[in-house]
Amino acid sequence: MTTNNDKKYRVLLLNGPNLNLLGTREPHIYGSETLDQVEHRLREHAEAIGITLDCRQSNGEHQLIDWVHEARTSHVDFILINPGAFTHTSIALRDALAGVAIPFIEVHLSNIHAREEFRRHSFLADIANGVICGLGAQGYDFALQAAKQHLSKQ
Repeated sequence: MTTNNDKKYRVLLLNGPNLNLLGTREPHIYGSETLDQVEHRLREHAEAIGITLDCRQSNGEHQLIDWVHEARTSHVDFILINPGAFTHTSIALRDALAGVAIPFIEVHLSNIHAREEFRRHSFLADIANGVICGLGAQGYDFALQAAKQHLSKQ
């Protein structure tokens, strides 16, 4: 018999524009760890807690939306998303996430509330299961753990 604790969950990690530059873009804000390093570490963490993690990054809004739509038919259980600048601009990404009705957590490396005024509004936050910001790349680890806890309760 399989219990929820034995189930292998599928989590999709989406990273938006400019996150491919992690490690070199403003390391005093975003840290020195590259996206490849973050993804490698997260995959190991995910495997250890019974999650299959699919990591993707795009600078294009349409690609992120297509991946969100695809998640609905590919049995994704949870989405972790760092939408980058689309946080503050993309109603279309918000509509896609609302439309697929897959639980998600919004993640930001920097504290968006302590930065420029235009970065303080998120079009996703009010429909997200949670928002993690300001904890650097470790925020992804916290989001992954929170996703596992959420899924284990179902």
